[in-house]
Amino acid sequence: MMDVILLQRIEKLGQMGDVVRVKPGYARNYLLPQKKALRATKENRAQFEKSRAELEATNLKRRGEAERVAERAEGLSVVLIRSAGEAGQLYGSVSARDIADAIGQAGLALNRQQIVLDRPIKTLGLHGVRVALHPEVVIEVTVNVARTPEEAERQARGEVVTGAEDEAEVAAEALLEQPPTP
Repeated sequence: MMDVILLQRIEKLGQMGDVVRVKPGYARNYLLPQKKALRATKENRAQFEKSRAELEATNLKRRGEAERVAERAEGLSVVLIRSAGEAGQLYGSVSARDIADAIGQAGLALNRQQIVLDRPIKTLGLHGVRVALHPEVVIEVTVNVARTPEEAERQARGEVVTGAEDEAEVAAEALLEQPPTP
């Protein structure tokens, strides 16, 4: 294990200035290269304490900008058109890059690292996706994955459009139209 000083808030790890113990690979491969942490040596602790006020001021400024962007993006919904089977299963998947591109076309400049996607989207429908504008500011964007723009509009209204339900509706209507058997 390795001790590091966090230079910004890291979800599920700690706040700015916390000294936390992490696995060496996580520190070497993610926290240190991304400038999110410093090794917790005596020299680095002293340097951090000297520049703490400046780091906190910079963090507050960035957080304020992120909050303004979050207000503009409140309730944002993007539509992605993809090929899918009759049961609503996509032939590919929707990745963080696809979502970031769609949000960019909607007028909000993001990079794919800001999209918090636990796993790729592989089905049609409406999906809530978290977007981390700042370590302390996270918004939710609705991603509407559909086969056509018309289908996307129907999904946005709350209709279920996958083929399996359509087949079930047709079968139910056929049963209702049959005359009763004696």
